[in-house]
Amino acid sequence: MMFLASVLIVAVQTAVFACTWFTHYSHKEIIGRIFVRGNWALIMLYAVMVILISKLFSAFKVGYLRVLDVILGQTFSVLLVNAITYLQLSLIGRWKFLHHITPMLRVTGINLIAVLCWVVVMRVIYAHIYPPHQVLLIYDTVSPDALKKKLSSRRDKYTFGGAIALSEGVDRIKQEILKYEAVVIGDLPSHERNLFLKYCFEENLRCYCLPKISDIMIMSSEKIHLFDTPLLLFRNSGLTVEKQAIKRAFDLVFSIIMLVVLSPLMVIIALAVKLYDGGPVFYRQDRLTKDGKVFQVYKFRSMRVDSEKQGARLCMKGDSRITPVGRILRNIHFDELPQLINIIEGDMSLVGPRPERPEIAAQYTKEIPEFAYRLKMKAGLTGYAQVYGKYNTTPYDKLKLDMTYIENYSFLLDLQLIATTVKILFQKENTEGVEKWQVTASQRKRQTES
Repeated sequence: MMFLASVLIVAVQTAVFACTWFTHYSHKEIIGRIFVRGNWALIMLYAVMVILISKLFSAFKVGYLRVLDVILGQTFSVLLVNAITYLQLSLIGRWKFLHHITPMLRVTGINLIAVLCWVVVMRVIYAHIYPPHQVLLIYDTVSPDALKKKLSSRRDKYTFGGAIALSEGVDRIKQEILKYEAVVIGDLPSHERNLFLKYCFEENLRCYCLPKISDIMIMSSEKIHLFDTPLLLFRNSGLTVEKQAIKRAFDLVFSIIMLVVLSPLMVIIALAVKLYDGGPVFYRQDRLTKDGKVFQVYKFRSMRVDSEKQGARLCMKGDSRITPVGRILRNIHFDELPQLINIIEGDMSLVGPRPERPEIAAQYTKEIPEFAYRLKMKAGLTGYAQVYGKYNTTPYDKLKLDMTYIENYSFLLDLQLIATTVKILFQKENTEGVEKWQVTASQRKRQTES
């Protein structure tokens, strides 16, 4: 049904463009030539762009993402598709860019209304067919409060029914599982986790499981059949030479273009930072990138000049060290723009793990030795953890997100993460500082991988 619904909204957007094309643009006196078969080729090209760009922004995932996320995805998709289409029409008709723009603005407005109505209606239908599951959380020594809070934040998908500790015993937990529609398996030892996974499989119960680092590696392994015993192949060799070349070329081209396009905005930001307190515009700080190399990251200064006189520490919620100008920059992530220079210099990539400070990374590594695995790729301006995590996401969860990217890298994934980054500019929670009790954003020691 969701597939048919996606087909419907693509068809509606394409139909609106087709009507506008035949009504306003296809005439020889406007487009400069007569199209016959080309009419439908152009319309099909529009439909293909709607599909691809909507997928890039995850704009069809009505039941999976929050309503606001889907609305933003559809909005950016409509704006980008119509901008590209109008540029294409301008080149075909050899117009000046602002000639004949009114019909395309009308298409954009109608399509924005259409996608908004589509998201709302489909969300209501989805919620009616797939009401939230009542879930049971199974946990071990780690407090379930943090995961309970996360589950409760998605009331559209989950109803938190209760939590039970592993210490209650396997038989007691199995009895409790049967009272619920779904089970969330927390960070349990592998043996007990496997018992509950198999039990849920036997009982046809929906089951969610927190992955361990080794699970993420297994999920990205290659399945091979050399004989009658299945094998999983872990190459563990990083990016191939071809992938490295493509990634570097894209980093250079995209960063140079963005630096030129955004230079007027960056000048305005620099003036605002300077005029506020007369301090330096840029802030340089040692960070870690591939293979543990230390480099100096460039950022617009968002804190007072003396913000770290008592040593390095992460930004707290309501941190008094942040200047009024800096607070605005951090909320919209524009303090990160000078990192485009780091990308051109080769110390960073557009997409990759967040560059951590050496002293803070050292603290994390003492607690989580695998935290150093993130250094298998260059640090990124954006990345999997930056998009799907938050500033105050725990180090172990950041590691899992970064490992998901490292183990599943592709050029298309980079494009999707860049597109998704545009959406999180409108989400304040991604910039929230850590709580006061989170000295280094670390809430707990992780469970062992045994």
